[in-house]
Amino acid sequence: ADPCLNGGRWTGTGCLCPPNVDGARCEFGATTINLTAELGPFVTMLARVTNRDFSEDMGDPSAPAHRSFAAEFSRTMDGIYRNVSGYRGTHVLSLSVVVNFRVLLQPLPGNTSLDHRALELLAVANTAAPPHNCSPSTDGLCFSATSARAARAAAPALNDTELCRQHAPANFRRFYFPYRTANGLLCVTNCTLNVPGSFDCHQG
Repeated sequence: ADPCLNGGRWTGTGCLCPPNVDGARCEFGATTINLTAELGPFVTMLARVTNRDFSEDMGDPSAPAHRSFAAEFSRTMDGIYRNVSGYRGTHVLSLSVVVNFRVLLQPLPGNTSLDHRALELLAVANTAAPPHNCSPSTDGLCFSATSARAARAAAPALNDTELCRQHAPANFRRFYFPYRTANGLLCVTNCTLNVPGSFDCHQG
């Protein structure tokens, strides 16, 4: 029988858990759900990766192949953009030979042009040093970024509590509540350390 809970999928060696679910059997809700990406400005970009073989299942966000590539791509972009001010991370939106991804930014000062930041991100990506060898077995991605489009996050249609309930795992939604920090929005529970009202939940 499939031992995985809360929408997890058995891979033959372990459970592949859906977003915001943890544990060997996907039995726990994540300690913290970070929704800061829902709030800040971002730049949507396209990049063509030339040294990976793309299979049809990589287009499915729940597939292990998609998650593995998205994690590798995000690590690559973290390295490329580590010195770019206001960089908060990368989120892969869709995946084929061309990667559609979003670069998340800190809120910009009022006199900063988001379009200018988009051009800067495109230039930084395309001047990054590629791996020495661009074969499919190379440890590192070879790619060219082909476009960048700036956007400010729209005001959320839902309030903070509703946003948390929307993103929390279905079986745990009632336990999450919003927690604003200086840098963004987190969804937490009473088991989350260092938030008001928290306590030691041990293994539950």
